[in-house]
Amino acid sequence: MRILVTGGAGFIGSHLIDRLIPQGHEVICLDNFYTGTKRNIFKWMGHPNFELIRHDITEPIRLEVDQIYHLACPASPVHYQYNPVKTVKTNVMGTLNMLGLAKRVKARFLLASTSEVYGDPEVHPQTEDYRGNVNPIGLRSCYDEGKRIAETLAFDYYRQNKVEIRVARIFNTYGPRMLENDGRVVSNLVVQALRGIPLTVYGEGTQTRSFCYVSDLVEGLMRLMNCEFTGPINLGNPDEYTILELAQAVQKLVNTDAEIKFEPLPSDDPRRRRPDITRAKTWLNWEPTIPLQEGLKLTVEDFRDRIKSDT
Repeated sequence: MRILVTGGAGFIGSHLIDRLIPQGHEVICLDNFYTGTKRNIFKWMGHPNFELIRHDITEPIRLEVDQIYHLACPASPVHYQYNPVKTVKTNVMGTLNMLGLAKRVKARFLLASTSEVYGDPEVHPQTEDYRGNVNPIGLRSCYDEGKRIAETLAFDYYRQNKVEIRVARIFNTYGPRMLENDGRVVSNLVVQALRGIPLTVYGEGTQTRSFCYVSDLVEGLMRLMNCEFTGPINLGNPDEYTILELAQAVQKLVNTDAEIKFEPLPSDDPRRRRPDITRAKTWLNWEPTIPLQEGLKLTVEDFRDRIKSDT
């Protein structure tokens, strides 16, 4: 098949491309390099089945493809809050453009949505039927509400124009190729530990997250794209850890003397986050296989190599 991956030079997109090309697919990687980097896809440059197009999806583009994995959007608070209007445009106009393309060429369309559509959840764990508790005017709204409207658009194209859609709600994902400066909790703590500076924990560190290793997530995305279920479907690891537990695990793994430093909680920071993955197990026969300790080890090794080469 010919497959388009928007945001293909990003963290998750590049790991997805690493799976698709060896399966014999032709892959078009579309990226404006706002948070993606050529380093992530460098090994495919010059491969006969790989094509890179530098393009911003807020502008239309005409391509012939069979499937579209729509991953393009800054996903960490540091990056999506830097230019919130651009984040909204990416989610709204970018998704409209990609759905329009899918409609024109009759491609199957997968939207990478997010657990952020649940906001600061009042239901735990979160099932796909839960409608969320989202602040529409907060600092995170450009992303949270942007992804909610992206889901709305996908389902409207499905109902009105018969576009084949798949909607994945992605929970915290980590692994090699995360950006060092993305402000996400795993990359923050790992980089701080490797540099021997205090590890930042917000609040008392009692807020929880569920961490899914990137290869598990990519497997889930591919199964969703190629199954007969529209979604939305939660993809994430149901093992729940407090942020303090995560910080202590990183401390131990890096074997650092750096202490833990507590800072005030950011606004609208969700207190608890854990996916109910019953739907993914039922429809995709999918559940994560990589435990946190193993995934963290691989992530730390990747960051260690990059920090070395940067110095």
